[in-house]
Amino acid sequence: MNKWADYYTNRAKKENWLARSIFKLQEIDKKINLFSPGIKVLDLGCYPGSWSQYALKRIGKKGAVTGIDLFEPKRLKAENFYFIKADVLILDIEELKSHIGIQDVILSDMAPKTTGNSITDVARSLELSYRALEIASQILKKDGHFVCKVFEGEGFGEFKNAVSCLFKKTKLIRPKSIRKKSREIYIVGLNKK
Repeated sequence: MNKWADYYTNRAKKENWLARSIFKLQEIDKKINLFSPGIKVLDLGCYPGSWSQYALKRIGKKGAVTGIDLFEPKRLKAENFYFIKADVLILDIEELKSHIGIQDVILSDMAPKTTGNSITDVARSLELSYRALEIASQILKKDGHFVCKVFEGEGFGEFKNAVSCLFKKTKLIRPKSIRKKSREIYIVGLNKK
């Protein structure tokens, strides 16, 4: 028995989604309307693939999703899904840009391996979040959108300010499907300056 199984885990299985995290993105999308047909999406930390799977459904066959992770989402099959096996923290952004081009939406559901030490976990989460923002600053189109998971804690306010500097509008969203004890929250940057 999976100790993490809950309503959202069971619902994801029943609806053939690759992971329960789909419902976080779905709720954010319903509030913001992130996707439109034919756009290009970059999914940072794409494993196990549910965010890419959802984005593919929303953008249709003429759009494209590129996923980057240390682990390949092998159960995700689509002609317009491209996977790059890489560590986002050491990825060459210029090389990535020349390979995939400018993107319309950048998603980051990246999370560090948690230690149980909230100070360490928040610091590692922020490192990934700042890296996602750095990538967005270079390969997200003007007026493009950015969604990034971050753990609340020391340094969170500064990261929110950094996102606000790059986007015309910033929203904080804590989807209902986040587990009660989790410190995670999503920062959404709308309309890149």
